[in-house]
Amino acid sequence: MNDRAGRRRARRLAIGTAVVLALAGMNGPWLYRFGTEKYHQYKINKPEYKAANGRWQIVEFPQQYRQDTIHAALLRTGKVLMIAGSGNNQENFDAKKFDTRIWDPVKGTIKKVPTPADLFCTGHTQLADGNLLIAGGTKRYEKLKGDVTKAGGLMVVHNENPDKPITLPAGTKFTGKENGRTFVSKDPVLVPRAKKVFDPATGAFLRNDPGLGRIYVEAQKRGTKYETGTQDNYRVQGLSGAEARNTYGIAQKLALDKKDFQGIRDAYEFDPVAEKYIKVDPMNEARWYPTLTTLSDGKVLSVSGLDDIGQLVPGKNEVFDPKTKKWTYTDTVRQFPTYPALFLMENGKIFYSGSNAGYGPDNVGRDPGIWDVDSNKFEKLSGLSDADRLETSGTVLLPPAQNQTYMVIGGGGVGESALSSAKTRLIDMKDGDPTFVDGPTLEKGTRYPQSSVLPDDTVLVSGGSQDYRGRGDSNILQARLYHPDSNTFDRVADPLVGRNYHSGSILLPDGRVMFFGSDPLYADKANTKPGKFEQRIEIYTPPYLYRDARPTLSGGPRTIARGGSGTFSSPQASAVKKVRLIKPSASTHVTDVDQRSIALDFEVAGDKITVTVPKNKNLVQSGWYMLFVDDDRGTPSEAQWVRVP
Repeated sequence: MNDRAGRRRARRLAIGTAVVLALAGMNGPWLYRFGTEKYHQYKINKPEYKAANGRWQIVEFPQQYRQDTIHAALLRTGKVLMIAGSGNNQENFDAKKFDTRIWDPVKGTIKKVPTPADLFCTGHTQLADGNLLIAGGTKRYEKLKGDVTKAGGLMVVHNENPDKPITLPAGTKFTGKENGRTFVSKDPVLVPRAKKVFDPATGAFLRNDPGLGRIYVEAQKRGTKYETGTQDNYRVQGLSGAEARNTYGIAQKLALDKKDFQGIRDAYEFDPVAEKYIKVDPMNEARWYPTLTTLSDGKVLSVSGLDDIGQLVPGKNEVFDPKTKKWTYTDTVRQFPTYPALFLMENGKIFYSGSNAGYGPDNVGRDPGIWDVDSNKFEKLSGLSDADRLETSGTVLLPPAQNQTYMVIGGGGVGESALSSAKTRLIDMKDGDPTFVDGPTLEKGTRYPQSSVLPDDTVLVSGGSQDYRGRGDSNILQARLYHPDSNTFDRVADPLVGRNYHSGSILLPDGRVMFFGSDPLYADKANTKPGKFEQRIEIYTPPYLYRDARPTLSGGPRTIARGGSGTFSSPQASAVKKVRLIKPSASTHVTDVDQRSIALDFEVAGDKITVTVPKNKNLVQSGWYMLFVDDDRGTPSEAQWVRVP
């Protein structure tokens, strides 16, 4: 599984010998390498090379502003919100050191923002008013086998009373009927009342189906003698009479096995103007590694994640209403692995590509398909190659969004598998019988590929690693531009920094792309040296920004309704060939379901460009967008921010 405490494990590895490098006789090879590197730098900085391949540049923040960035989102102010939380660092978590930064890529300024909870491995999405909704995060770090000192695990509490629910406080003791061992709950639990079941034909009462509550319990003392190996019924201490008869626990194995991360219910909106977190009502379910996807009605669906006892949320999905700031369960149940790639389609249904970031059974919720959230109908899709290697794959809605064609990129086997895929797969959701077909292949099997939609309708695909979390020094220092019109890749300049787990990319309003993060398990081929989180930012400047000039765009309205028009000024209006409305990204764990590029119809009169926004609310969701115009060479303007109400 993915959020492994690799650095802690690696530190425990004993490295018994010191390696001494003999420098004698190395002058010749060193001089050769030095000369080769100088020539490489000369080559990649030549104007003609940059015009064909683009250029990468590293941005290093001052030491006091660096952090282990896990999440990033482009705000409507043009600044980038960078969230670390505890940054996959147990020491930060224990010290309640949770970090957030705001970076202005134009001015180069960095600001620290107070972070209210551990938003490490949270979910996020852009809201219609320009705020960012953030939900979930970390309640407890995982404990590896060997670090667990008290036997524990999942206790399912049953309530057979059909008249009322029951709440058991934290510290409630459960004693096994057969094994006699006592376990203590770590949190309070509300157990719903039992449901009366009647015969549909006769109306006769049949039984009570007990209400169920899930809680994490732990032995009172340390040691293996408190482990259990089989299922047992548990009496709840402190209850008497009917409550004691109606309320009991059932647990399977309670042992010293590895304990997974646990999630939180906390939810916030981040205000990009005030530059602060605003607490909203918590979710009904605790979630660590959830996906947030905006639905047709503007509400936000929260799916999957590990709950507050470290178990995969059992298909209980919920929606956030931005008007009331409240969460409610959906009427239907469907389970997915964590961070599933879920996209709102033009018809209002949800496309699930099969891409995900990890936790969950290998045989539950991994088939790609079309999901009707209201009816819970799920239509499986066929033709996907390397279907057993979708974990840590990337999925992107290809531009323009009206074509409704998606690309699934790379991926790997479930968990810490060394398997990876070099495939790209395409699916046209407008086809009467949508089926996956293979697109152009990558050079290597690639986990964690980053993909950013560019305003010229190409897609930048970069980075990743061939093995799980870059094991074996397997980072892939390659980048490609995908051309949807020709279904081809063009290799472009190689990135300077390896990016694997906990990395992402964001399109900036000036047409460049920002890359952040990377959390390798090891830093050498032998897998003995602990990896170090990559704190440097890297900026890719595409070839289109190395041309003589670019169009400019000014004036115009700040708000354009769906189906409405707005007029902007550009001295290069007569050369404009495309207008694109691009939704800002919110990226983490190879998951960015927000980004989409929408083609706009336009008319030119003199130096005026009048653009028209499509009417479909599923295609153009309410919110803030970057408006770009492209000239006849495919060179984009800088973006104008436009709100679609």
